[in-house]
Amino acid sequence: MLEPVSKEAKVRYLDSEYQVLSTGSHVVCAVTGQTIPLDELKYWSVERQEPYVDVEASLKRELELNEGVH
Repeated sequence: MLEPVSKEAKVRYLDSEYQVLSTGSHVVCAVTGQTIPLDELKYWSVERQEPYVDVEASLKRELELNEGVH
């Protein structure tokens, strides 16, 4: 028997939750490219509408985008 193919979900990131717009099993970290199962998703940017695998990836993105801004 074949295993179901996992599909990337389309998600709208809100302040303290997210809304699944298109069903899927996971999202992809905007920094590392790692797959994040939806039930393990804890970090995202509402402003940029992108998910992060962990707090380090979130911080890395923030630092990259604010480099040179003082």
